[in-house]
Amino acid sequence: MSKPTSTRQWILQNKPTAAPLLSPGPDSTFKFITTQLPPLADNEVLIKTLYLSNDPAMRGWISKYANPNRSYMPPVAEGACMRAQGIGQVVDSRASSLPKGTLVTGWTGWADHAILDAKTCTPIKEVPGLAATHFLGALGSTGLTAYYGIKEIARAGPDDTVVVSGAAGATGSMVVQIAKKMLGCKRVIGMAGTDEKCQWVESLGADVCINYKKENFKKELRKATEGYVEVYFDNVGGEILDLMLTRMAKNGRVAVCGAVSAYNSSSRDGLKNYFEIISMRLEIRGFIILDFLAEGKAPGAVKELVEAFEAGKITIGDQNETVESTELEHVPATWIKLFEGWNTGKLITKLDGRPKASL
Repeated sequence: MSKPTSTRQWILQNKPTAAPLLSPGPDSTFKFITTQLPPLADNEVLIKTLYLSNDPAMRGWISKYANPNRSYMPPVAEGACMRAQGIGQVVDSRASSLPKGTLVTGWTGWADHAILDAKTCTPIKEVPGLAATHFLGALGSTGLTAYYGIKEIARAGPDDTVVVSGAAGATGSMVVQIAKKMLGCKRVIGMAGTDEKCQWVESLGADVCINYKKENFKKELRKATEGYVEVYFDNVGGEILDLMLTRMAKNGRVAVCGAVSAYNSSSRDGLKNYFEIISMRLEIRGFIILDFLAEGKAPGAVKELVEAFEAGKITIGDQNETVESTELEHVPATWIKLFEGWNTGKLITKLDGRPKASL
């Protein structure tokens, strides 16, 4: 088979101020193009993309209001391939560390082929009983975010009651399991958007999960958090964060992971219960997984998660991810489903027509 000399990809055409516009035309957020691939340089590899990770943070990378000086990584430039993590197979290599055929995770972007520096790619090591896609989710940056946030940022332990918003999502579902089954927290309360999702979160170990879309949500939350809580893991921001400030115990800790409720909003509402932070001496700390990776702690954390899976403490399987088979032409539409609450667990795009990855 001849090596590809071009790649199809989605580039950022216009930075959005609200929800991304996917309809074709000059105002569309993204544009589908074909571009030529340059020859490989030393220590580079050509990757054939098999799977793509869909993450809420990607919305922040393309915001028109993103300030490069205040961002944890450079915003995606207009005209550049849309940034995304993926799983791919090495189809050509000038790096001895990554021979042809190696399955890796890396920043493939929304493209069917990508040339990457071998140092930025991570070979996937087989874990019996687990699909390779979990290295974009439970054993990838998502699971590591959950581990870092609940264990090191929130410092959750056996004496703590923990509340997790977005508990049926990729990160939240892992936070629930780590808090309850690895850290031994005395009580874990989840929030999700349907009764079915709440049932699933409870099956993962949550003592109770509350449907935040129901009219009696606030009443049910107050009931579930009677006596107040020591830890809140926030994935959504907005009104739920504001409400949770009133449910925190004195010296409570809030780990701020995301703000999915506001990513596609053109307005920004402030906190109404701000004084709770002062009166309850609350600690609120945002965090980024890149800091954890830079400290070299990822291999140890992945090892701990794998051992917990093998010991039956945590559940990692088909129920932890939603894998959507999609043609490259429709990749943006699959990503948008994140913001519609469509998925349970990690949302993975399987590029249609590609063989299932095997380890």
